[in-house]
Amino acid sequence: MKTTTLSTSVSPKAPALATLTAVAAACAMMLSAPAHAAEAQAASSATDATNAASVPSAIDSSKRVIRLAQPKADNAASTNNVPAPQAAAPQPPTVQNRPPMSTLQPQDVRPPATPEFTGTTRVYDPGPMNATGIDLRSGQLTNIPTPQAQLSDVSFVPTVLIPQQTGDNNDKLDVSLLDDFIKDVSPNARHYPPNFPNRSQRHYTREKIKVLAEWIEPYAKEPNASYDVLIRAAKLNGMGRNLDLGSDYTIRGGQYVDRAIKIQPDSGEANFLYGMMLSEGGGFKEGQKYLDRAVSLGYTEAEQSLAQSDLLSDRRDKALERLRRLESQNPDNDIIPQQIKLIEEGKFYIWDIPAPDINVKPSV
Repeated sequence: MKTTTLSTSVSPKAPALATLTAVAAACAMMLSAPAHAAEAQAASSATDATNAASVPSAIDSSKRVIRLAQPKADNAASTNNVPAPQAAAPQPPTVQNRPPMSTLQPQDVRPPATPEFTGTTRVYDPGPMNATGIDLRSGQLTNIPTPQAQLSDVSFVPTVLIPQQTGDNNDKLDVSLLDDFIKDVSPNARHYPPNFPNRSQRHYTREKIKVLAEWIEPYAKEPNASYDVLIRAAKLNGMGRNLDLGSDYTIRGGQYVDRAIKIQPDSGEANFLYGMMLSEGGGFKEGQKYLDRAVSLGYTEAEQSLAQSDLLSDRRDKALERLRRLESQNPDNDIIPQQIKLIEEGKFYIWDIPAPDINVKPSV
């Protein structure tokens, strides 16, 4: 009987078989690499989708809605259908590392949703006008303190309308503020020398005279200007002369008052203004006839201007006599006693007395 013994020694053909086995294992690893890469990419896409879903939406300062883009869920499913490459024609490495493409189409992209704001918008609605104005405490302005206001030193200026021209012309001028200004500053600036409580009031008065004289100038220059226009223009320019605004004011003042007298020869005010401007400018003889005319028309201030003319003409005794007689005729006049005292003290200007404290506002 022949016995066969198994030997553990390697036959000469064993190295070739081992080599074939190693090659087969390497090929298997290469063939399985794309599948593992696809699985890893799918897992990464699922993780990104989970993170995107967990990020909250936000609204920036321009009220735009900000959200992260979320690809469709079928991206992960498409990675499971990757065909296995053939051993003879493996896929290039660049294809293995390419991320899955999104299946979103342009028509599928929607603009961000507009946020909806809740609450009530309150619109201010003016309440009814009444004697006390609009009541702001009616709840239209919540959490706003009620304003408190107090008024003091309230004054009213009467409306004054004058004819612009002589004749049947119906055009009117509103001289309400002009008349109020002239009334306010006349005690300080009508006579020479002018007297003001401080330099500021003198400066404000000068500047306002410039503005008002320029305003009325076109109306006064008209050949058929009314008496009311001319007399006001004469007053403004006369005060401008006393405040040293220039010779133009002296010339215009004389021209306007002369034209006013021709329109109304019996005007005591026009005769007084013309006589005062002439005598205080040095024309004592020329001004006296107009002042005498004003005195005969009952204009008391014209008598005081005559006393000033007597004083500057070295007729002191006549000036005192005139003023004392005038004081007896007008016991309520508190200016005349002060003028008598100035003459008794040797002064030469009877209007150089403390003037009323005025409050002229700066021109805008």
